[in-house]
Amino acid sequence: MCIIFFKFDPRPVSKNAYRLILAANRDEFYHRPSKLADFWGNNNEILSGLDMEEGKEGGTWLGISTRGKLAALTNYLQPRLDKDARGRGELVTQFLTSDTDSLSYLQKVSTEGHLYNGFNLLAADLSTAKGDVVCYYGNRGESEPVVLAPGTYGLSNALLETPWRKLCFGKRLFLEAVERSQALPKDALIAQLLDVLNNDEAQLPDPAIAAQGREYVQPMLSKYAAVCVRCPDYGTSPAFLGDKARIKPSLPHPGKLNHWSQPQSKHARSRRSHLMGAQCPREEGRRLEAGGLACPTMA
Repeated sequence: MCIIFFKFDPRPVSKNAYRLILAANRDEFYHRPSKLADFWGNNNEILSGLDMEEGKEGGTWLGISTRGKLAALTNYLQPRLDKDARGRGELVTQFLTSDTDSLSYLQKVSTEGHLYNGFNLLAADLSTAKGDVVCYYGNRGESEPVVLAPGTYGLSNALLETPWRKLCFGKRLFLEAVERSQALPKDALIAQLLDVLNNDEAQLPDPAIAAQGREYVQPMLSKYAAVCVRCPDYGTSPAFLGDKARIKPSLPHPGKLNHWSQPQSKHARSRRSHLMGAQCPREEGRRLEAGGLACPTMA
């Protein structure tokens, strides 16, 4: 289970504003194997963690490339899974490694959605030359993907903007943080976003979650109904991504990527706060810097 909050504005009025801020929790079994986030692909242009579950190796849940491609995935809560379905993590890696634009890619995915268990997929092309484009498709919703208008969105394990109580609660906290983002030092903004992602107050009752997840979700509903899920063998790892609007219009790509990691609890090896912040390049070019980022595993 997962939750994502994001705000994007391709052409912010202030040069100190962020074009994109994305904060996400990835919930997974702690024992599921994965690789820590690092660069991979042709010319090491992609930054993401990688799933190492047998039969689903190489998939991921959140990634960004030096070419300005970004993708994020959540699962759609369903009480029973098709064990023969294809691994959903490949949907992210295939986009990040392709030359296809985000809308065309999701249109292709929509014709193959029946091959997967339920999912939601965000795909974005971040480009100051052409303008940032963020698209969404969920295989349990409309048959065609949509291009999102600039704004603030929440996505959990139902369709985009489904008003689960924990999504509405978390989105309000996220908005309070990003509305102060221009006035805050980077470290202060990161701290506030982590506070949002680490909020474990259960937002109950929520008949919508109970009805969608039925018998699967009932045993852990008191934990699952929070932004941050904390169970003995299963739980949350937060992530943050920000793209600062300090960029020349002639430069097509987001530039400098910073990210941070901070362990959480005794499960630190597989459960870790991880932060990513992307800033635009100076005139001499673009660079993408790696750091000590640990990522969660994917469902």
